Amino acid sequence: MIRADDFREAMQRFAGPVTAITTIENGIPSGLMATAVCSLSAEPPSLIVCVNKTASAHDTILRQGFLGVSVLADTQMAFANHFARAKGPDRFEGALWCMQETGAPLLADASVAFDCRIAQTHDGFSHTIIVALIHDILLPNSNADRCLLWHRKGFVSLTAQEAENATAQ
Repeated sequence: MIRADDFREAMQRFAGPVTAITTIENGIPSGLMATAVCSLSAEPPSLIVCVNKTASAHDTILRQGFLGVSVLADTQMAFANHFARAKGPDRFEGALWCMQETGAPLLADASVAFDCRIAQTHDGFSHTIIVALIHDILLPNSNADRCLLWHRKGFVSLTAQEAENATAQ
């Protein structure tokens, strides 16, 4: 039997990109930070997003049926700290947000941002697994080099040399 503490320790060693998962309801933005995001398919373009059922934005995201997925650049560590610590709509202060087709807030200077509609949801025990169809992609010209990572309970980024070595392999 795997102990929950051992599982949590193992997952802390699993680096993942930091994403802001966002939606809006009655003009009030709602969101959370997540690392459980991955590509699903190119046809149709889609992502899998796993959201903890206890997260404050969980129910709002499901009610709205759409979400933004903004992958933070490694230059956005201060914003990431703010977004992770603030509550409710205060999370959105101090950053430029834009909206595309669905109306979900997308971080304008993210490394990349996806505008999505929920196609399916599945029970994932403590999380809801969301299959999200991508309706638009923002590929800004700046901040695209390296994404911010979450590793060992903290934000980290690759050095330029580490990123270059990874690209060369």
